[in-house]
Amino acid sequence: MSVSDLHDAVLDWYAEAQRDLPWRRPDCSPWGVFVSEVMLQQTPVVRVLPVWEEWMARWPTPADLAGVASGEAVRAWGRLGYPRRALRLHAAATAMVERHDGEVPSNLVDLQALPGVGTYTAAAVAAFAFGIRVPVVDTNVRRVHARAVTGVEHPAPSLTRAESDLAASLLPDSESEARLWNVGVMELGALVCTARGPRCDDCPLLGRCAWVLAGRPAYDGPPRRGQKWAGTDRQVRGRIVQLLRESDEPVSRAEVEKVWSDEIQRERCLDGLVADGLVEPMSDNRFRLPA
Repeated sequence: MSVSDLHDAVLDWYAEAQRDLPWRRPDCSPWGVFVSEVMLQQTPVVRVLPVWEEWMARWPTPADLAGVASGEAVRAWGRLGYPRRALRLHAAATAMVERHDGEVPSNLVDLQALPGVGTYTAAAVAAFAFGIRVPVVDTNVRRVHARAVTGVEHPAPSLTRAESDLAASLLPDSESEARLWNVGVMELGALVCTARGPRCDDCPLLGRCAWVLAGRPAYDGPPRRGQKWAGTDRQVRGRIVQLLRESDEPVSRAEVEKVWSDEIQRERCLDGLVADGLVEPMSDNRFRLPA
């Protein structure tokens, strides 16, 4: 299968099958794209959509978000999980105001210099907000590449140099096609070439997919660990943040203690939240979101 055949198949499919998501529309601002990329990290689209819409209505520019307390960002984060992302968004918005006249920077170097912005987020914003020709490699993209090109069921547990090189080699030459290719492969992985139960009969690459042509061999790489939730520190931290988010006033230690019965785990999580800047302790043994 030639690279051009691969491009044609995915781009033609995406033109018909793409979801109408507000951050993909031509009138979406770079800030809207930036916010969506942070929210979509490890979070399904269906959960992100209502929160993204609320954020963009409330804080349509970086300056709007930077102008409120970081605790308001955490409060508005709702149940998206990993609330440190809300703090990172607030810090990034503040940096945009201080360094870039309140605008999202339009090059990879400046994007990566923003607080909390890694390689993936910088590439995604550069590609989707500014049309820069750069590979965007998330879990969905890695899975499509692994199956269609490399011939294995699942990619490695973490991004490898070989995967990055493959993604770069598959990128179309033109900026406009590169942008569509990035989002098209991502969409294909999200809707069809899923981790469990891939819908191969609906895939535009059926007949070209190296994994299918090899007989769909079972994954034999390093163990793939699922994410636990019940009983984990993540659950405890989430409950504490939820308690503070739902209260208009600082909460007492006694209220925090009702959140989780295991004192050692609860106090460890509370200390971690304070260290991360998600919870602010007060002198009267009460706690609040950061002011």
